Amino acid sequence: MGINEINMGLYYDPKILEEKIENTEDDKALREACSEFESIFLAKMFKEMRNTVPQGGLIERSTAMDIFEEMYIDELSKEIAKKDGGLGIAQMLYQQFKKGYISW
Repeated sequence: MGINEINMGLYYDPKILEEKIENTEDDKALREACSEFESIFLAKMFKEMRNTVPQGGLIERSTAMDIFEEMYIDELSKEIAKKDGGLGIAQMLYQQFKKGYISW
């Protein structure tokens, strides 16, 4: 076994590649993008759920209230996505994209 074969074995070892990827800025950016996607997904889901609730009640609806609810849902979605791994969508996306990145 020559030195080149040893070097190639280290270069293509999946565990070593995974460690290199986890230590890069790209890994951090990928995690942030996946978390942001989960947040956007949750916000869209909550807004659609809110649209199914019949309008009416004691308080009259206004544009300001609609804007406030939109902002509240956006912030709530961000917090849910960050806390305790969220729904797990971000983690699943991260693992799937990371597998594709390692196989290059």
